[in-house]
Amino acid sequence: MEILNALALFANFVVVPATAYGAQLALGALGVTLIFGILRFANFSHGELMSFGAMASILATWALQEAGVSIAPFPTALLALPIGVLAAIGMALVTDRMVFRFYRRQRSNPIVMAIVSVGVMFVLAGVIRIVIGPGDQSFADGERFIIGALDSRRAMGLDEGIAIKQTQVITVVVAVAVVSALFWFLQKTKSGKAMRAYSDDEDLALLSGISPEKVVAICWIIAAALAAIAGTLYGLDKTYKPFIFLQILLPIFAATILGGIGQPVGAILGAFIVAFSEVMVTYAFRKVLAYLGPEGWAPDGLVQLLSTDYKFAVSFIILVAVLLIRPTGIIRGKVI
Repeated sequence: MEILNALALFANFVVVPATAYGAQLALGALGVTLIFGILRFANFSHGELMSFGAMASILATWALQEAGVSIAPFPTALLALPIGVLAAIGMALVTDRMVFRFYRRQRSNPIVMAIVSVGVMFVLAGVIRIVIGPGDQSFADGERFIIGALDSRRAMGLDEGIAIKQTQVITVVVAVAVVSALFWFLQKTKSGKAMRAYSDDEDLALLSGISPEKVVAICWIIAAALAAIAGTLYGLDKTYKPFIFLQILLPIFAATILGGIGQPVGAILGAFIVAFSEVMVTYAFRKVLAYLGPEGWAPDGLVQLLSTDYKFAVSFIILVAVLLIRPTGIIRGKVI
């Protein structure tokens, strides 16, 4: 029974939240991977694009709530999400037309493109803070929990219960649906095959009649949609704070590089490794070990490797370790 209590505690505070967090990172990492695989540069403005899409979803959610529109017991943000996606797509296409296209036509070095994306990041960050402000924003409504800790304790007859938030289930379900649709698009559709051909050899793709502008536009549309969905799901599951999306860029890039930059499957795998690493390293295992040890025994300290304040340091350590030990990541080979 004590082992079951330890497992329930571990699932409640590590497995469930890390799974939802990993799904959010996976969607963000897929966007970064797609841009690198097609356009060949690291897009540092992706985090702020996530924030912009989430901001549009929040504003649309508030408008729907003010009008009395809801889909209770589900959060109204699900209705507003398409608006956030469209807003992010519009911003990405405008940014590409006004900024990135010039450097792309000049065939600028990827380092130059990456630096340009940093400038775009700061501009987007300023626009977001002007529109919605720098403070925390909550836009979740509907039922908070699908399974409450108290109810699960009674059902299982244990001292510890497992609480599963509605937003966590929504995150995983939406992520699975979006990732499945993305892989189907890349493998089965004419546009997806054109993107992969363009990624393999740009000059040969041009000779084959593939329009580079069309490929680039589709790439930005997909990346922006992934960013908006990831940002909105992250804000729903936790809270929306504009500054957090600059910080979350670190675990997203760590996941992308860990999995193998330009590798969609690797991005997903890397995202879950980073998510579980962050949660496990910052979790206090004192109570879990107390259940597993002799009766009446408990460790003196929290048995916590790092404080939650240093959560993003785990991503930094993973990033540095991968670059030093295996720069190609877990999956190497052809991108996209």
